[in-house]
Amino acid sequence: MIITAAALMMGGSALQAQQVKIGKSNIKLTQDTMTPEALWGMGRIGSAAPSPDGKKIVYQVGYYSVQENKGHQMLYVMDADGKNVKQLTTTDKSETDASWLDNNTIAYLSDGQIWKMNADGSNRQKLTSDKIDIEGYKFSPDGKKVVIIKSLPYYGSIKKNPSDLPKATGRLITDMNYRHWDHYVESIPHPFVANVNGNSIDAGVDVLEGQPYESPMAPFGGIEQIDWSKDSKSVAYTCRKKEGVKYAISTDADIYLYNIETRQTKNLCKDDADKQLLDDWALADSTIDATKSMRNQPIDSKKFQSLNVGYDVNPKFSPDGNYVAWLSMARNGYESDLNRLCIYDLNKHVKFYATDASNFDTNVDDYCWAPDSKSLYLTGVWHATERIWNVGLRGGKVKQLTDDSYNDFGSVQMLNGKQLLTTRHSMLHPDDIFIVTPSSKEKAAKVQQITDENKQIFDQLASASVEQRWVKTTDGKEELVWIILPPHFDKTKKYPTLLYCEGGPQSPVSQFWSYRWNFSIMAAHGYVIVAPNRHGLPGFGSEWNEEVSRDWTGQCMDDYLSAIDDAVANLPYVDKDRLGAVGASFGGFSVYYLAGHHNKRFKCFIAHDGAFNLESMYTDTEEAWFSNWEYDDAYWNKDQTDAARKTYANSPHKAVDNWDTPILCIHGEKDYRINANQGMGAFNAARMKGIPAELLLFPDENHWVLKPQNGILWQRTFFDWLDRWLKK
Repeated sequence: MIITAAALMMGGSALQAQQVKIGKSNIKLTQDTMTPEALWGMGRIGSAAPSPDGKKIVYQVGYYSVQENKGHQMLYVMDADGKNVKQLTTTDKSETDASWLDNNTIAYLSDGQIWKMNADGSNRQKLTSDKIDIEGYKFSPDGKKVVIIKSLPYYGSIKKNPSDLPKATGRLITDMNYRHWDHYVESIPHPFVANVNGNSIDAGVDVLEGQPYESPMAPFGGIEQIDWSKDSKSVAYTCRKKEGVKYAISTDADIYLYNIETRQTKNLCKDDADKQLLDDWALADSTIDATKSMRNQPIDSKKFQSLNVGYDVNPKFSPDGNYVAWLSMARNGYESDLNRLCIYDLNKHVKFYATDASNFDTNVDDYCWAPDSKSLYLTGVWHATERIWNVGLRGGKVKQLTDDSYNDFGSVQMLNGKQLLTTRHSMLHPDDIFIVTPSSKEKAAKVQQITDENKQIFDQLASASVEQRWVKTTDGKEELVWIILPPHFDKTKKYPTLLYCEGGPQSPVSQFWSYRWNFSIMAAHGYVIVAPNRHGLPGFGSEWNEEVSRDWTGQCMDDYLSAIDDAVANLPYVDKDRLGAVGASFGGFSVYYLAGHHNKRFKCFIAHDGAFNLESMYTDTEEAWFSNWEYDDAYWNKDQTDAARKTYANSPHKAVDNWDTPILCIHGEKDYRINANQGMGAFNAARMKGIPAELLLFPDENHWVLKPQNGILWQRTFFDWLDRWLKK
């Protein structure tokens, strides 16, 4: 739906601005239950930034047009209490990444360049005219410099084509890491330190000049992986300084400190270690067997843990300038290791941990410093909800600030020295912006909502409802299971029911909101959803989280069946004759596995971007560290561990002879983590066996479906398939 906003005046100017073609929706629903069109009509709140004095907040909202098949990012400003909201973006060009230069001036990105404007949207000025698009930025505390992110050509894995063949589309590949998630690696981002000269910014100095490494790191890294020291003399950045095979098999990213005056760089994770230890580490690193898990190799021994050989990202300097913190995983090659909060003392040159398994046995997802530099605020999931916590600089007890309600908090930052600025969502509602006022009492923080972006849509909708169950697992433990019930639920009726299989494999089934895997719209279509937090998910301790690695077809699959069997046995509204199982990524793998082992529980399946043949998957994926850690061994190794042999023996494609149930396979052809041949193979196998099957293939989508019209097609296909088999 195309919404045309009224022409806006800028700062009292007589000049009329261009119309915003894609903006806030005024969609009118013909029913009170969620539809795909309603989902795509919702504004999606992105980043938010408080002014230095904490009195105003600038924030970003994305809107989408199904008809135009694209989105538009807009900026708004409001008082810190949510009042006096003003739309700043007045043209059809997206504006993003807003930050404050002072209490009255906002910087932002538009059309690949940095701009600034007054806080009321007036006096817009372009600050950069770079030949290369700027992908992110962060101004120094003194305002005299700015770090800008620009991507440079890279030929480390794909050879540059001859200049006399400008229309050649072939790529001569010379090493691994030639593509990543959804793109060929023909450029890499570098941070540049640029000078601010009044109303202009120069091209800057490349922090990684001449180095073939990326910072921020693919696939999801942005400016949050870079920070300025408080004296504006240094930049901390995240980097995994490896190429090709070494890049593909390792997660060893480090935090580096770059002195802008001397242009010297220091590795905060390793450079202060004893020389002998560094030499031993270098030897261990050079002798890694690329066909095996790191867990059984010297590089992951306790001997090298002090060198931070795992995934270290997102540095942030303390307000007093004495410390830099970052998120740190201990083991190389393990992308879902415990995310700890590491602290580096810049004066004493030592590292320590504010959180680890001893005081916070779950992941730190985001964090910010308290104004006094004596503690930090953080977000982390526990028992399937993302909460806000506080921990002292030196660790100790981690205090839970927010209560146990069914909500997830997102990013966290200081607002005014006393309050926190955050976002919050649930299975029933997308992100809005909130202010959290900590309390001296645990779980007693005041939580205040200051935006209601989609009120006009939700006022027209009847809500689904969410309940929580604890279900006994076959190993004598318990799993938390979410039960989502349809709007206008009638407990006397029988409902078709969906088992939801989570991805990751180690992503929590928390109170997440998705614009595709959306429980509210599933419930609105008349389905009960059973969503278990099986073994192998964070938020229940490290032991529980790690039980999926090397055991993809063991306890976690039993947990899925325990959850659906419990629902059938104990929830009278669940129709045992109308059960389906659905999931994406590892959830898609789970569906392919269950298709051969469900003992006729389910009447249909949907698998999106799932692994079907684990032997093929081992060498198909570009992130080799993932396959190595999860499987233990390459499929050709003659000395495989028992876990590796079990993994390959239980690959879903080995049980196709047991398939007897209709299945819908969905895959994006630009998904380079789990290649599209996996979905095609599953579909072909089903059809060759004479099983009703369909394949929804997206040539232009990656691991997710991002384009509006493809998203609508996805939703319609999803429900058409379920309704065909579960609503007879």
